[in-house]
Amino acid sequence: MVSKRRLSKSDDKENLTEDASKSKKQPLSKKTKKSRVHSEVKENDSVFVELLKTSGIILKTGESQNQLAVDQIVFQKKLFQTLRKHPSYPKIIEEFVSGMESYIEDQDCFRNCLLSCERLQDEEASMGTPFSKSLIKLLLGIDLLQPAIIKTLFEKLPEFLFENKNSDGINMPRLIISQLKWLDKIVDGKDLTTKFMQLISIAPVPLQHDFITSLPEILGDSQHAEVGKELSDLLMANTPLTVPILDVFSSLQLDPKLLSKVRQLVMSKLSAVRLEDLPVIIKFILHTLTATNAVEVISELREQLDLQHCILPSRLQASQSKLKSKGRISSSGNQESGNQDCVLLLFDVIKSAVRYEKTISEAWIKAIENTALGSDHKTLDVAMLLIIYSTNTQTKKNIEKVLRNKVRSGCFQEQLLQSTFYILSSVLKDICPSILLLAQTLLHSLEQSVISFGSLLYKYTFKFFDTYCQQEVVGALVSHICSGNDTEVDTALDVLLELVVLNLSAMRLNAVFVKGILDYLDNLSPQHIRKLFYILSTLAFSKEHAASSHIQDDMHLVIRKQLSSTIFKYKLIGIIGAVTMAGIMVTESGPSSLTQGRTDLNDEQDTQVISLLQLVHSCSEQSPQACALYYDEFANLIQRGKLAPKALEWIGQTVFNSFQDAFVVDFCVVPEGDYPFPVKALYALEEYNSRDGIIINLLPLLFSQDFGKDGGRMTSQESEQKFVSPLCLASCFRLLRLCVEKQHNGNLEEIDGLLDCPIFLTDLEPGERMQSMSVKEHSFMCSLIFLTLNWFREIVNAFCQQTLPEMKGKVLTRLKHIVELQKILEKYLAVTPNYVPPLANFDLETLDITPHTSTAVSAKTRKIGGKKRKADGSKISSPDTLSKEDSSECNPTPLDRSQLEKFTGKEEKMSVSLQNYHAFFRELDIEVFSVLHCGLVTKFILDTEMHTEATEVVQLGPPELLFLLEDLSQKLENMLTPAAARRVPFFKNKGSRNIGFSHLHQKSAQEIAHCIIQLLTPMCNHLENTHNYFQCLAAENHGVVDEPGMKVEEYHIMSSCYQRLLQIFHGLFAWSGFFQLENHNLLYSALEVFASRLKQGEHKHSLEELLSQSFHYLQNFHSSIPSFQCALYLIRLLMVISEKSTAATQKREKIASLAKQFLCRVWPRGEKEKSNICNDHLHSLLCIYLEHTDSVLKAIEEIAGVGVPELINSPKDTSSTFPTLTRNSFVIFFQVMMAELEKTVKGFQAGTAADSQQVHEEKLLHWNMAVRDFSILINLIKVFDSRPVLHVCLKYGRLFVETFLKQCMPLLDFSFRKHREDVLSLLQTFQLDTRLLHHLCGHSKICQDMRLTKHVPLLKKILELLVYRVKAMLTLNNCREAFWLGNLKNRDLQGEEIMSQNSQESTADESEDDTLSQVSKSKEKEDGQDDEVSDGEKEQDSDESDDSD
Repeated sequence: MVSKRRLSKSDDKENLTEDASKSKKQPLSKKTKKSRVHSEVKENDSVFVELLKTSGIILKTGESQNQLAVDQIVFQKKLFQTLRKHPSYPKIIEEFVSGMESYIEDQDCFRNCLLSCERLQDEEASMGTPFSKSLIKLLLGIDLLQPAIIKTLFEKLPEFLFENKNSDGINMPRLIISQLKWLDKIVDGKDLTTKFMQLISIAPVPLQHDFITSLPEILGDSQHAEVGKELSDLLMANTPLTVPILDVFSSLQLDPKLLSKVRQLVMSKLSAVRLEDLPVIIKFILHTLTATNAVEVISELREQLDLQHCILPSRLQASQSKLKSKGRISSSGNQESGNQDCVLLLFDVIKSAVRYEKTISEAWIKAIENTALGSDHKTLDVAMLLIIYSTNTQTKKNIEKVLRNKVRSGCFQEQLLQSTFYILSSVLKDICPSILLLAQTLLHSLEQSVISFGSLLYKYTFKFFDTYCQQEVVGALVSHICSGNDTEVDTALDVLLELVVLNLSAMRLNAVFVKGILDYLDNLSPQHIRKLFYILSTLAFSKEHAASSHIQDDMHLVIRKQLSSTIFKYKLIGIIGAVTMAGIMVTESGPSSLTQGRTDLNDEQDTQVISLLQLVHSCSEQSPQACALYYDEFANLIQRGKLAPKALEWIGQTVFNSFQDAFVVDFCVVPEGDYPFPVKALYALEEYNSRDGIIINLLPLLFSQDFGKDGGRMTSQESEQKFVSPLCLASCFRLLRLCVEKQHNGNLEEIDGLLDCPIFLTDLEPGERMQSMSVKEHSFMCSLIFLTLNWFREIVNAFCQQTLPEMKGKVLTRLKHIVELQKILEKYLAVTPNYVPPLANFDLETLDITPHTSTAVSAKTRKIGGKKRKADGSKISSPDTLSKEDSSECNPTPLDRSQLEKFTGKEEKMSVSLQNYHAFFRELDIEVFSVLHCGLVTKFILDTEMHTEATEVVQLGPPELLFLLEDLSQKLENMLTPAAARRVPFFKNKGSRNIGFSHLHQKSAQEIAHCIIQLLTPMCNHLENTHNYFQCLAAENHGVVDEPGMKVEEYHIMSSCYQRLLQIFHGLFAWSGFFQLENHNLLYSALEVFASRLKQGEHKHSLEELLSQSFHYLQNFHSSIPSFQCALYLIRLLMVISEKSTAATQKREKIASLAKQFLCRVWPRGEKEKSNICNDHLHSLLCIYLEHTDSVLKAIEEIAGVGVPELINSPKDTSSTFPTLTRNSFVIFFQVMMAELEKTVKGFQAGTAADSQQVHEEKLLHWNMAVRDFSILINLIKVFDSRPVLHVCLKYGRLFVETFLKQCMPLLDFSFRKHREDVLSLLQTFQLDTRLLHHLCGHSKICQDMRLTKHVPLLKKILELLVYRVKAMLTLNNCREAFWLGNLKNRDLQGEEIMSQNSQESTADESEDDTLSQVSKSKEKEDGQDDEVSDGEKEQDSDESDDSD
């Protein structure tokens, strides 16, 4: 509408200039025109003409302008004086106006009067203004004439309303209205307003727009209210005038109530408004906001404003018109560009508002924050957060917080972000730098969902913006990759991979930036190097790769350089890069050419690939680690299906021959050599009676490697062959197996002899000879067992998916062999300190990797320390120390093999955990866990003529089940646990945690979750079987673990299986990916498995029903829980299930009830165990109980008032009600209860005087209960005075007093008069508690314990504030005279006086006695008010006496 006003002004100016030019074209005719006009004036003797002539204006006819002989101000002054002094005044005014009316009857004359006057030549120098006004405008500036002339103009104007423009292009209505603009004074504003509104009501719509937009330039401020009311009525009756009316409203001073009414009216019609009208309407809405209603209005605006429906239809219409006719592309394009202009204009209005009005930006953020449901969010919400982030630097932190919360809660999904960028790409393109800055910040987050959202910002910025923005995106991602942060590097590489798939041609333009990462390969892990070379290879060897030859050259150069290095770290880069590049070059899905002009591109391509692989093989064969890495990388490539048949055939034949020559010998061959141990063929699954059998030549190869280096002991047979390292055995077999599997569609008959063939080993059971073996022999035996285990692991990987029962039985047997060997290995490792096993995983940043040893020496030290502390009676070590000590003994990753050894009855010098050697075992594939489906497997034993000789039943036993569950739990934790929960400390090796998971990381988290959901049914079977086992055991032995005749080791294995199953279930359902929309079907499938265990049927249930049934199913296992750690995992599992439910209140009660049952249960304790419960686990379960119970205060009172007295009086140092409460665990209970009590009172509302009496009574009752609980807890330090307890008391005691000051004292201010007795009782109790806190301060100073004394100053300060606050409360309630001060003695925890202040003791005694007597008198007189005063007195003087210390 602004443009329309400008257009009208420019029209006026153009008309004026046209008239002026026409008059200048005919200078010779001036005299004739003057004479003619002069003669006409003479003939016309009207007062109007005469007075104008006298005042200085000469009227002209035709196309000539009226001439102004004097200055404009002089003319107005002369005419005014002439009229005012005329003898016939005021009648002369009527004659003057009637003469003007007669004169303007002629249309040309009227037009001349409306156009500007012409200055005479001799007067131009004296003119003060550069522009002359029209005659009508000059007359309107005279107060005497203004009302009559305005009346005449409004009477004249309707004649021109429905006429077209004149022949000279002048719009008469606009010209007439322009005379009324910017008048110095309006004599009768009310009359003018009435006439103008009447004119608007009868004018046609185009003129109505012009008239309405002219109102602010015509009317005075006094008329704004009346005009506003009239326009609001017009707005309700005439919707097409909405835009000009709202445009005018922004320029008028109107009543806020009227604006609010208009805003509501406009808001109700917002959904039906045209896109081009939105900018003006939104501007009006935003400009009429106030601080009080901003959030409400913005919330309604974001609900009503649906940009998707405004913009998308026009886009669809434009695209359809393009498809219909190519000839109309320009018109459809203009329409689309016009819509884009409207959108840009709309957001310019919004940007301006949020940039300069802090209230609007904060209200918009608050409105988005208050929207709870993800379905209620729109594209506008995301766009507004991005816009506010870019326009207002002060709100960046707040925007980041809101975004994180929305992403974390699942409100902002990928679909919403994609729609935002698609619809508003033209708007967001302008703020691209801010979007990239936000994405960079989100990638620094610790939460995976937030990191994913940041990566999506990069992705859609690249997809929807121009080439400059795409270049910025790639540059930002390259910066992330070079940052060195593992999470950032991984995410940035994943985004680059997506961009390559999304828009390969655009990425090729930015390939030079990606190529620059080759200079920073030292900082990348093997997994990152693999992704980087995949990206570069895709860019270099795509179909249109002519322009990418420089990338190919650089990659070949880097790969050859790294392969030629003697340092393993760089050789690793070369191997990974070469194999990855080869995989891209021969991808079956899209063959690419390496040279131009060749006739047979595929043959040329295969030749180059094979030559590249031969180069890698030749460069790596001298190093066993490099050779094994080459085999593993190639196996991964084949597993992903990236190799062409010709190359697959070549590598398969090559590796088959290599494996057969290097590691396999005939069964009849007897090893020759001087071996320190007798060589035997062990672990054969079938009787080898024929001479056709084969055997794995392991021990001779290891011997030649370890002992052959000393010289003189190599056999003649070995000297003739080239050296082969047993390190490559498992890797080479994996490559061989995958080649055969790919070539024969999963059929492994060609190599199935390796499943049951024996191995050249020696007797592995240590027996008595272990003591006589040397350290080198011990190491040799350990290495032999490690290599055998890794061979069996790869065998299980290879044949786990075979369907024949005989094959399944052999796989189960190999699993048993693995478990047996691990037990033997633990015995050897226990007597072989500082042993470093042979590597099993070779994609490492360095070969200097050692196991995380946690020997029994440290455990023994801890136990000794524990005994010393226990000798102090009730003195207990600090909670921090306890938690650290017990966390190593009670590792959250539960019982392992070493812990099971404690129950074998044999004394071990050292306990070893194979979990610390995880990096030295071959990785089990995720497909191995299909073995969990196996029940009883019948294995047929055949004779020499292939007839069934016997049958053997094989099943998955508890040890094998535990082995599989432990490995699956580790995989689940590594893939589905958020990165924040498993972040490695700064000084630790960054990649150490991912060693042994390289195959796993080739799959996405969604794929892993899907695999585990497929295993839920067999795992539920195992869980139920374990449940039944413990149910039967409890019935037989009454739950006593060490019952005579009971298999203790089996009990603990089953207990560990129980715990691992619950841990896997918890890890699965705690996965944050379930919040993403695309993974809801996975959650539904998982819950269906649980629900089907209760009710069999095909009926489809809602998600809420499935959650309830799953919760009920899992809850049923509580009765058979064998250990406290299992109980904690069951509770956590139920919590993550209930968190996904909308009706979680009832489930909270059940969780609290279960947690209390577990706290009140007597848990079995194994032999030699110091404690059956880990302190960290007890802390967690107790927190869960207090957080989920209905009344925290009652629960604390029950534990502190019932359980603790039982503990104090019990000869067994255990509470009968809460058996988990012992003297060792008291500090955990005390810390949790104090923390939860302080947290609870912090949530109490302070209350106001306006609250009802019932509310005051309820709050006072809650505070009475809280203070009573605090009193019970604080008095326990008289019995349990250990340093951790005192530390907890000082820390949370200060926080409780501080909360009491802030929350409770305002309540006591206005409750004192009505509830005097209750308030006094409360303060009397609290007085004793604060006195004990003061004694604790004195005790801390005597002990000179820095951990305690650091809390003393803050605590004394808050106690002093309490004194003054009590005094203020008494003053408020007119009891000021009841407050006086006394001295309080310094005492220790037992109440004994501190003898360092003898000089002050007598005075203090007298003063205290005085105070008490005065308080008792005052209580009789003031109904107990002074008891509360004594509280203040003693605390005040306690501070004073302590300060004087």
